[in-house]
Amino acid sequence: MRQAVMYARVSSKDQEREGYSIPAQQALLREYAAKQGLRIVREFVDVETAKVAGRKEFGNMVAFLTKNRECRVVLAEKTDRLYRNFKDYVVLEDLDVEIHLPKEGQIISKESRSHDRLIHGIKVVLSRNYIENLSEEVRKGMKEKAAEGIYPTRPPLGYQNNRLGHTIEVNPETAPVVQRMFDLFSKGNISVAELRQKIRQETGRLYAKGYLHKILKNPFYIGFYQWGQTTYKGTHPLFLDAAIFQRVQDIFAAYNRPKHRHHEFAFGGGLLRCGYDDCLITAEIKKHRYVYYHCTGGRGKCELPYFREAELSDRLVRVLKDIYVPDSVVMDIQTSLAKEKNGHADRLRAEEARLQQRLIAIRSRMDQAYLDKLDGKITAEFWERKNAEWLREEQQVQFALTGLKQADEPARLLTASRTLELANKAYPLYVRQNPAEQAKLLKMVLSNCKIDAVSIEPAYKKPFDLIFARAKNEEWRALRDSNSRPSGS
Repeated sequence: MRQAVMYARVSSKDQEREGYSIPAQQALLREYAAKQGLRIVREFVDVETAKVAGRKEFGNMVAFLTKNRECRVVLAEKTDRLYRNFKDYVVLEDLDVEIHLPKEGQIISKESRSHDRLIHGIKVVLSRNYIENLSEEVRKGMKEKAAEGIYPTRPPLGYQNNRLGHTIEVNPETAPVVQRMFDLFSKGNISVAELRQKIRQETGRLYAKGYLHKILKNPFYIGFYQWGQTTYKGTHPLFLDAAIFQRVQDIFAAYNRPKHRHHEFAFGGGLLRCGYDDCLITAEIKKHRYVYYHCTGGRGKCELPYFREAELSDRLVRVLKDIYVPDSVVMDIQTSLAKEKNGHADRLRAEEARLQQRLIAIRSRMDQAYLDKLDGKITAEFWERKNAEWLREEQQVQFALTGLKQADEPARLLTASRTLELANKAYPLYVRQNPAEQAKLLKMVLSNCKIDAVSIEPAYKKPFDLIFARAKNEEWRALRDSNSRPSGS
């Protein structure tokens, strides 16, 4: 009795779960083998497409036939169950095996008539063409779906597919996790690796760093997605604040990553420079407890002495005395600023109205162009190119509107009023704080500061440089010397 191998295949897990295709093929082939007097020695089953080479069980079958030369018969239900590509066709042909296709009533081998082999080859071509045409139609359908604002495949974390409604909806279990990721990272004091561990501690879920990076940069969370080479505006619901998303993108763009050091010296970080050779002032710990500051000596031996941290703190207080603004001056300027506040609010409202009109105009163009595409007035390529431009412009306008809403947010910058208050209160604040907090205060008003054995030469940031010049001219610095006398104008 001649030996044979049996090969059965379905294209997907869904077909496999249906529970009838593989068993039906096996039953047919076993019945055929019994009628033909063939003994099946091995059975091979694949659950994957035959469009390209590389199927696991097909490869195992080829290896088996290569080693066992006494087995030269392959049983398969029909041509497209065995292969849909020429590479696998040639592999079996080179093995010199007989291929039995019961449903097609054919036996193909090197001894077959040229006509039969030609027909078999044509069937392989048709099978290949069928699968390629099917793929093309699927891609076309997914592209049309994307153009309608529906993401064509599985959405990112925080969303889920609604199979009944063929839509995308918020996943109530994972959406809060995504919000937490953005909230933590938007503060700018945590790396992706630290975010990964934080999310694991809070949720018990461990995500790969690359996956987190992909989530944090995915515009899907603000309503946009890329499909092919085109950006589309989705119709899916949003659960993430666009302002938080933009802050995260700004952090990535600026490579704003926390820098870890074994010891953070209060007056380090480039704040101070040597008055003798312009080298940076660095710090070191002596006897495991005392912090000393000195010149790095990058240009050779330097005359600058070592300063203990407390001594340096006492010397730097003069920098803040020199920008003191009296209470009466602060009150006068704040009164003037209050009068201008209403005018500023009017300008914001006018700009918001202008942006809203721009947004309406962009969307009107998109709607009209889409109708023109449907009517055949413009080509699909022209529509896709212009639609991508309008989507980018729409996104920029939306970000601008978000920025307007945050224009008065106190945490984003020092207002003129707060700047004056800081100049007024900097000295009393400084003397009550520890060196680390004192350094933070100095960095708010200084770009750098040169220091030598006896003097200090500060370089103030704007607008504190102007406050310093005015204070010097108007003798506002009453805190410097209790016996000082005002000079003439």
